Amino acid sequence: MTTIFKAKKIITMNPARPVVTHVAVRDGRIVGAGALEELRGFGDYTLNEEFSDKVLMPGMVEGHSHAVEGKWWRYVYCGYFDRMDPHGKVWTGLKTIDDVIHRLQQIEQSMSDPDLPLSGWAIDPIYYNDKTITRHHLDQVSTTRPIAIMHASGHIMNVNSRALELADFLRTGIDHGGVPLGDDGLPSGELKGPDVMMPVGQYAGFDQNLFDFDEQGLIDFARLCVRTGVTTATDLAAKLGDDVIEIGLDVTAREDFPARIVPLRFHHGLTPAELIDTVMKLKPKSTDRFRLGRIKVVADGSIQGFSARLRWPGYYNGAPNGLWYIAPEQMREIFESALANDLQVHTHTNGDEATDLVLDILQDALRKHPHPDHRFTIQHGQMINAAQYRRMANMGVCVNHFANHHFYWGDEHYHLTVGPERAQRMNACRTALDNGIPLAIHSDAPVTPLGPLFTAWCAVNRLTSSGRVQGEHEKITVEEALYAITIGAAYTLGLDDEIGSIEAGKCADFAILEEDPTDVDPLALKDIPVWGVVQGGRLFPAESV
Repeated sequence: MTTIFKAKKIITMNPARPVVTHVAVRDGRIVGAGALEELRGFGDYTLNEEFSDKVLMPGMVEGHSHAVEGKWWRYVYCGYFDRMDPHGKVWTGLKTIDDVIHRLQQIEQSMSDPDLPLSGWAIDPIYYNDKTITRHHLDQVSTTRPIAIMHASGHIMNVNSRALELADFLRTGIDHGGVPLGDDGLPSGELKGPDVMMPVGQYAGFDQNLFDFDEQGLIDFARLCVRTGVTTATDLAAKLGDDVIEIGLDVTAREDFPARIVPLRFHHGLTPAELIDTVMKLKPKSTDRFRLGRIKVVADGSIQGFSARLRWPGYYNGAPNGLWYIAPEQMREIFESALANDLQVHTHTNGDEATDLVLDILQDALRKHPHPDHRFTIQHGQMINAAQYRRMANMGVCVNHFANHHFYWGDEHYHLTVGPERAQRMNACRTALDNGIPLAIHSDAPVTPLGPLFTAWCAVNRLTSSGRVQGEHEKITVEEALYAITIGAAYTLGLDDEIGSIEAGKCADFAILEEDPTDVDPLALKDIPVWGVVQGGRLFPAESV
């Protein structure tokens, strides 16, 4: 039986009829969108008027997120900004290091098992005048219980002395760029990069599946999706072992699971040949709500963590250049093999030097293995300059910009990391579109909160947390931003023939809004309430998750 949904307004992202009032759904797919009189031609139907006072748009597509956020909410939230958890509770942000220590002490005192690790997440010392958090800070919480806090970026971890001791890291003689040393020659407690975070973090609650979801975590992540209008979300850096694949296939197949998850296999821990072989074997296991068969490569670290690779003149405050997370030879082999086997690769770059490396290697790989529709995508690409965009356009490269950075770290980039000139052009969405680059924008949840309407607000207004416009010339329109969080993001995943717009034949995925995003003041875009979603024709109110 066909169900026809009536709404006050339906924004379709279909240029043939961009705004309609009704959409017909059957078997989880869209039969058609238009006027009721037109849709009656498809035969018997049931009219659903539940949304007659609401606005529908395509289910939003989060093209760069990490489903592990659902799991991390079982850890202690240590972020600077207030933040909503999967159940709708808002946690107060911590404005000083003392606030962080106090929250951890409160949790630690309530723990009955003396051997249980204490884990936190979302901290960022750059908000505390870039004061390094050392093992001595965390030793104030406990010297006998291992403690670790993951940075908001996901690229750095702070641990206490006990965690270092258990991992045999509390000793002199360690010579690794990701392990800063204190004046005593011992590790300071700051760990940069997965190759040093994982060996220590496993003793403090962050196991070897550091960025992989578990069953409850995936369920909780999907709750966040419903609350923010997301019907398709990526899991953009997972190891995807057999146990994780089994969980993903099982949980997403449940009738009450409200989202489509697109996991990408992280390059770390496998040789290029093993990576290609693994992803080729995963691809046929895909289902409608669990899409496998894509690769994630990480080239460098984070700008605010000073682990991104910047071109000359480097960091504004004189900090040494960042870290490479993959050898060029490995990247070359991955790109070439992926093109030869028709596998898509999404590559993380933050610094412009890292983007140069990716484009150089991809250009060589495309000469060996030409591909007319590869859709290789640079994720973040925060420092991409105009010349690099022109290269990307010539090579058919997509970009998914981290627009939320303008708000969360824009002031710090302006005054500390890259300086005024380069901060003005970070995440240059306008330049990308003007050069014909397929564009998506993202939250990188859990780095910043999941919420495509907030991400659109960031790209449209480019406001920092202090209220300053940063890069007026790089603003995009509301319509362009809405496109980027729907059909634009779907395109970067190769799913634009299934999702991203409301038109005949596509999945019946809708975000249900209380207000019209094309009609409100652009400054109010982030404040539009989300009623919930329709995913595959199934209704999920936010209040019920």
